[in-house]
Amino acid sequence: MGAFHAYDIRGIYNVDFDKDTAYKVGYFLPELLKADKVLVGRDCRLSGQEIHDYLIKGITDAGADVDDIGYSSTPLVYFGTANYGYKASVQITASHNPREYNGMKVSRENALPVGLDTGLGQIKQWIDEGRPTPVAAKKGVVKEIDIKPDYKAFLRKFKGDYSNLKIAFDLSNGMATLFAKDIFAGENAEYLFDVMDGSFPNHEPNPLVAKNVEPLKKLVAESRADIGVIYDGDADRVMFVDDKARFVAPDLIIAMMALYFCDERGEKNPRVLQEIRSSKAVGEFLEKNYKADVHTWRVGRAFAAPKLREIDGLWGGELAGHYYFKDFFYSDSGMLSSIIVLRIVSALKKKGIRFSEEIDSLVKYRNSGEINFRVEDKAGAMEALKAHFEAGEKPEKVMDFDGYRLEFPQWWFNVRPSNTEPYLRFICEATTDELLKQKIDEATKLIVNNFAGTLA
Repeated sequence: MGAFHAYDIRGIYNVDFDKDTAYKVGYFLPELLKADKVLVGRDCRLSGQEIHDYLIKGITDAGADVDDIGYSSTPLVYFGTANYGYKASVQITASHNPREYNGMKVSRENALPVGLDTGLGQIKQWIDEGRPTPVAAKKGVVKEIDIKPDYKAFLRKFKGDYSNLKIAFDLSNGMATLFAKDIFAGENAEYLFDVMDGSFPNHEPNPLVAKNVEPLKKLVAESRADIGVIYDGDADRVMFVDDKARFVAPDLIIAMMALYFCDERGEKNPRVLQEIRSSKAVGEFLEKNYKADVHTWRVGRAFAAPKLREIDGLWGGELAGHYYFKDFFYSDSGMLSSIIVLRIVSALKKKGIRFSEEIDSLVKYRNSGEINFRVEDKAGAMEALKAHFEAGEKPEKVMDFDGYRLEFPQWWFNVRPSNTEPYLRFICEATTDELLKQKIDEATKLIVNNFAGTLA
């Protein structure tokens, strides 16, 4: 049962989980979420059809009905869950993982995520215990429905005038292919990898891996585009390339969102959510220019979506390219995020400001990016790093809810354990390159020498 993780069920299909797992997840889900009908969608991965069939068989054998929307982006399932009042939904996807992976993202009423601590752990326990799965006296029925037109109509409410932009898109052969060309029809746009293909023949559907963004960077440079847009496999994440063909750090987009919500829509003193790895520049920009109430929280949708709802935040985001919106049931949508960012870039250009210029104005610190160490004693290494840096300098702020984030006057770091791998993830930011290098070297030396750590 190695596929059950903090945020979802995910792993290499027929290694970490199989059709029997899918059947049992389907069977136990209606009882877990007290649902008599479950919304089901899937991405285009080649193993998706078998998972789909066994998941649905499990749901209907338990006596619940299924509304099947077929090929779907993950945000389409979120939209359907919240917009139509489903108590349970499943998107069959492995998001940005390579093609041999698959999984299931489970949501409850109002599209709230179901993670290991909020339900998936109970299903795992029932499966591990071998709990029986007798077929209900009255099996559920399956109905195929199409909710894409309503979702497209919802997205179009946010669409701006992009007539002054040249746009480059990379759809990653994934689920953005269902919507992008329709939503952006008539725009001055060029597309890469715009045919749905679950074998992902051109690159893995993960925009956080630098080599996967190279084709888009090349297209932006060659076509002299104002912006490049790249989605992940299930289109819940999106990332951007600026007009200089540079990858844009996704956390900076959290800050840029204020140009739409505050400058254009006139929202005052917004509550905004960022995650624990976000650049210090994000909060400083939002607090100084918009008097925003910026909340910092844990990484992952299972934590971010409920937190944004709890604080009644207007928007939020993550370093992984997820952006959450109150307007979208406190959930994330790569397509909606791109619609808003394109609107911002268009408005900037009308003022004579390039996307790259706006990004450069936001960058205040030197950032390491996430550095992964393979370490067996992750907890010990984290405590040692915290103690080491506290001994040298008193931190201004300590956060301890997702690993540790310690902030000092000239620099900060976050160290957090991977939920699924023997990795310790370290990120650091400083006012100068020299200070950044010094702190990275200190952390590396401590982990390598004291914990037999190696760079992953």
